Amino acid sequence: MKVGFIGLGIMGKPMASNLLKKGYAVTVCDINEDAVHQLTGQGAASAASPKAVANVSDIIITMLPNNEIVKSVILGDDGIIHGAKPGAIVVDMSSTSPVVSREIAARLKEHGLHMLDAPVSGGEPKAIDGTLAIMAGGDEDVFQQAVPVLACMGRDITLVGGSGSGATAKLANQIIVNVNIAAMSEAFVLAAKAGIDLEKMYQAIRGGLAGSSVLDAKVPMILERNFQAGGRIDINLKDLTNVMETAEALDVPLPLASRVLDIFQTLKAEGKQALDHCGIVQYYEKLANVTVAKSK
Repeated sequence: MKVGFIGLGIMGKPMASNLLKKGYAVTVCDINEDAVHQLTGQGAASAASPKAVANVSDIIITMLPNNEIVKSVILGDDGIIHGAKPGAIVVDMSSTSPVVSREIAARLKEHGLHMLDAPVSGGEPKAIDGTLAIMAGGDEDVFQQAVPVLACMGRDITLVGGSGSGATAKLANQIIVNVNIAAMSEAFVLAAKAGIDLEKMYQAIRGGLAGSSVLDAKVPMILERNFQAGGRIDINLKDLTNVMETAEALDVPLPLASRVLDIFQTLKAEGKQALDHCGIVQYYEKLANVTVAKSK
């Protein structure tokens, strides 16, 4: 099976690299020429457009920043829909809204093409080691055809339901992750203000109910003052915007997610949009006039 991969950013580049390591023939496309060169150096072929990628691929993966770019790459004038052969599978692994996912799936179906919305969770570290959680939406038979490819990039791969279900699961995931980071930040700002040893507190609480994958992934980064993005604030802001738009359509109030979205918007206005989302701690630090860091 020949694989196309469009979108070689923080997540996409290591995901495509893992496909190459597993022996797949991969054709890549991205506006970042350096990223393309890195992948071709590992054995990938390159193509000038999404249409050209689709023309030589059985399964085409997209890993892109937002709804508008996903729609353009798949449905645009030079998009996948105009190059893919009947029966090809498009797997959108971006964090796309369920409404957009279903719209794209319907358009592709008209052309004899299949669609899975299959967003991921785990950030850059799990993209690098190929252990992402993948939540998919689409038809069972299409999903089964794609599983061997998905297994090169992820470990926990679940078909949640029909078209749009994967995207919906990702929105729920992003609520849990980002509200968790905000709560964690509040807790560590309180502890820092109280003057206790933050590393010891972390060790004390991580084995109890407060322990989580989020805690273990983000607290060490905060204590080291390392805000290099594995999951950027602006990307998570976009995800929570999708969350709130979906919630409004379903008439579901989400007060905690709404508050975290407001905080991300504040951080973006302060020029912090490229930081990892654990940088939300800086919002709370500013309010409390304290810094959360390792003891010297």
